[in-house]
Amino acid sequence: MNETMLAILGFATIIMIIVLLLRNVTVPAIAFIGVSSVTALILVLTGTYTISEMGDFISAGVKGVHSTAALFIFSVLFFGIMTDVGMFDRIINALMKKVGNNVVGVAVMTCIIAMIGHLDGGGASTFLITIPAMLPVYKKLRMRPTTLLLICVTAMGVMNLMPWGGPTMRSASVLGIEANTLWMKLLPMQIVGIVLAFATAFFWGNVEKKRGAGAGSSIAVEENAAVEEMAEAAASNELARPQFFWFNIALTLIVIVCLIFLKVPSYFTFMLGCVAALLVNYPGAKLQNKIIKSHSGPALMMASTILAAGVFLGVLEDSEIMNHMANVLAQFIPQSMGRFLPLIIGVLSVPLTLMFCTDSYFYGLLPVLIGVGNNFGVDPVHIAIAMVVCRNCATFISPVVPATFLGVGLAGVEIKDHIKNSFFWIWGVSLVCMLAGLLLGVITF
Repeated sequence: MNETMLAILGFATIIMIIVLLLRNVTVPAIAFIGVSSVTALILVLTGTYTISEMGDFISAGVKGVHSTAALFIFSVLFFGIMTDVGMFDRIINALMKKVGNNVVGVAVMTCIIAMIGHLDGGGASTFLITIPAMLPVYKKLRMRPTTLLLICVTAMGVMNLMPWGGPTMRSASVLGIEANTLWMKLLPMQIVGIVLAFATAFFWGNVEKKRGAGAGSSIAVEENAAVEEMAEAAASNELARPQFFWFNIALTLIVIVCLIFLKVPSYFTFMLGCVAALLVNYPGAKLQNKIIKSHSGPALMMASTILAAGVFLGVLEDSEIMNHMANVLAQFIPQSMGRFLPLIIGVLSVPLTLMFCTDSYFYGLLPVLIGVGNNFGVDPVHIAIAMVVCRNCATFISPVVPATFLGVGLAGVEIKDHIKNSFFWIWGVSLVCMLAGLLLGVITF
């Protein structure tokens, strides 16, 4: 099978998975495994690869995401324990007294927490810090979790442009320059993106407010009634451990700090957190077994989805199909439009993000486009900046980014609903950042 046919097979595979997910035909895990298996079978039957080689590709793909699956299992368990012991209830009560039923304030607070959480450049850790903290607040205010995700991913997208962020480092390595040098060039666009992230929070906070969020919620009742209600709820919750509140707060903060600063696998940090939380709050094998089983459903569902996505990535990425897809896309750029290449790729970056994983996008597509741009005298840095900034906006709505499944799993949202709710808004943010780059002279023709 030649490169063009492989590229067509790759596009067909991705389109089929996206259609199955958006039409709610089946759950993501089945879509990823089923469609990817058909693709793998075609590759074997056409003699492109042997069964053994396809097995190696699948193994490599699953290996690439297994740590994310482990992270999800133990993070769900850890934050589930913290919910069971009632820690979040007390935090939420204090938070509610500060913001009351200020829906817009909660939305802006979400943006700030996501930006701070993403200083380490890790998508999974940011979701783990932001969503469990804010989701109970959204539920009490009757705000939609899809709005929580939209605000979160917008803030993460612009913060992911830091020099230690994966896309910036990948682009800099392709260009052969220091990541910090590239970051300084795109910084004006990042500043505009940060402003847009806060504008997103403000706008969607007002949208939620107009929908009736916050009105008549438990936050708006008199303080004495609220305190009495929480006391009754705590008394009826046999799993609540108010006597260990400060221990659980300290443990949670330690886990978060370790996620950001400690150079050990994130899932191991949550493993240790779960051990400490279970031993202190729920001593005894019988009770611990009960707690673990109560949270096994959502953990297993999302872990299986992430591992299935690994099969998909292994079949397409390790077989180099994604690189062939990049080559085919580059051929469709008319010669007369060559000097506008940064603008073209900037406009198309968000849709392409749904099809290309980070590595294939920057290591597969970027070198090809730089080669095309060289024929028209286009500065490679301008192509890279357009790709980095505009693509980053949509990173965490992409079904080929494992952290996306972590985010939607924590928020209890279907990935199709997340994409439907966020896609066009994120694309708009991307285009405004692109326009800002043109007006500020960051990108020129």
